Amino acid sequence: MSDPSIRYRIRPQVFELFPEYVRGVVLAFDVRNGQSPPELVSRLRDTEANLLGQIDSNAISDHPRFVSWREAYRAIGAKPSKFRPSMEAMARRVLKGQEIPSINALVDIGNIVSLSHLVPAGGHAVDVVTQDIELRPAVGDEQFVPFGEDSVEHPSPGEVIFVEGSTVLTRRWTWRQAQHTIIKPDSTAVEFNVDGLPPVPQSEIAAACEELIDLIQQFCGGTNFRYEILSSGNPEMIIR
Repeated sequence: MSDPSIRYRIRPQVFELFPEYVRGVVLAFDVRNGQSPPELVSRLRDTEANLLGQIDSNAISDHPRFVSWREAYRAIGAKPSKFRPSMEAMARRVLKGQEIPSINALVDIGNIVSLSHLVPAGGHAVDVVTQDIELRPAVGDEQFVPFGEDSVEHPSPGEVIFVEGSTVLTRRWTWRQAQHTIIKPDSTAVEFNVDGLPPVPQSEIAAACEELIDLIQQFCGGTNFRYEILSSGNPEMIIR
């Protein structure tokens, strides 16, 4: 990133719909990503095992942390049974007895924190970002290329999207990520979004951010770690 004044903001319309929403934003630079070592994969498996002991697979739709996101998805026009928040989709996979694949160290770390707290936690490579990024309602003409594909989609007007300029980085808030900022083995600068809606307190979002930093430091090194909690009272930060 050559521009030192790249900003990250959440538009007021998001807080008008969800006044108590908060987003923790973790930044890490000069990281060394790559294949997860056995210890990190073991942590992922332990996290899955803990989840199996906490949630009844027959009552997952009634879990308070999933209910809040289901209601939020309905409010932005997304059918929650069709478009599941990332952490619910992962949890359902685990409760069916399926392992979450180990992708690379940074992605695995994000999945561990997401499953541990049952909150959305998605990472993006910001060494490829050149414009301001923001969470906002879609106009409808923005462009989205899903991970692993090359076809261009357009979000629905009013859909909550995470964007760099007019390039969509995540559709439907916490649903599906774009190819553009996927964390790859050679990514060196990353940011993680950790999303909180009631009943999750802001203090837990902060704790999850600190856990992310600890795990990244342990397994990927890095410098210039920091995080901020974006909220209706603090909707903007400088990335760098």
